[in-house]
Amino acid sequence: MTMSVSAPPAPAPVSAGPFHRYSVHSDARHLLGLEGMTRDVLLALLEDAALEREWLRSGAPNRADLAGCSVMLAFVEDSTRTRMSFEVAARRLGANALTFNAGASSLNKGETLLDTMRLFEAMGAQLLIVRHSMSGAPAYLAQHLRATGVINAGDGMHEHPTQGLLDLLTLRDAWHGEFEGRRLAIVGDIAHSRVARSAIAGLTTLGAHVTVCGPGTLLPADVELLGCTVAPTVEDAMEGADAVMALRIQKERMEGGLLPSLVEYAREWGVNHERVALLKPDAVVMHPGPVNRGVELQAAVADSGRSVILDQVANGVAARCAVLKRCWQACREAA
Repeated sequence: MTMSVSAPPAPAPVSAGPFHRYSVHSDARHLLGLEGMTRDVLLALLEDAALEREWLRSGAPNRADLAGCSVMLAFVEDSTRTRMSFEVAARRLGANALTFNAGASSLNKGETLLDTMRLFEAMGAQLLIVRHSMSGAPAYLAQHLRATGVINAGDGMHEHPTQGLLDLLTLRDAWHGEFEGRRLAIVGDIAHSRVARSAIAGLTTLGAHVTVCGPGTLLPADVELLGCTVAPTVEDAMEGADAVMALRIQKERMEGGLLPSLVEYAREWGVNHERVALLKPDAVVMHPGPVNRGVELQAAVADSGRSVILDQVANGVAARCAVLKRCWQACREAA
């Protein structure tokens, strides 16, 4: 059985039910999602990421943790932050990092995703970092590749686990390591956001709570199954919260009739100074990027002292260092 890029077989789309079906944690060679990951593993990854961050900040030379490891960055879907931070992390740890250009590949000639990835495995790729528009694509590859570890760099509307880890690391700093009793408000397109799903999964496991809000057309039908609370307005969601995360609005949602206009969205759901004032005094403002300034996030808020958006970017390299080390160690142990 093979997987076509345009029409892969099962799994079903995430919107059809709970998204945990794709998360596999029995094999540490893979990182497919945060849903279902134990508290101990999450905390260990965050602690290691914090240590990696100190090393990165120190300006120390590259290490050899991934010496002998070939890392293939297979971004079938476009990316800037995730792809570049994975590449920086891999090279800093001594790996041989190669980037796959999907647009100039045999995928355009009809070759299946699985066959293409099997080529990389045959060429000696030990870790495969995959971003794909189809939910479940990395899990599908993990089930069918024999020896290669698979890391999910974002799959459809399912999860973005390393984004979730860097968000958790950022909140760990802002909340002084205490997740219990804390609350994050997430504003925007929850239905299509793999970032939100990973954040909800990770925070719930660590004892924090998540409140979501957004236009009714952008809330998933099964939102309660994600383990969060739905607020009717952005003011209700943000009042007394310990942090807020604004999600990027995708213009294709307007073309599909899910949003009337960017101006109306900014008025009803945009995170501005007046709404930020409803947060706790020490609360922070987050955004996974790229930011549509003046739409989901007021420019002055994005550049304010409360904003930790650039901290999220920096934490991405550290979090991905921790993930690469964990998966590579498991690959060596399984060899």
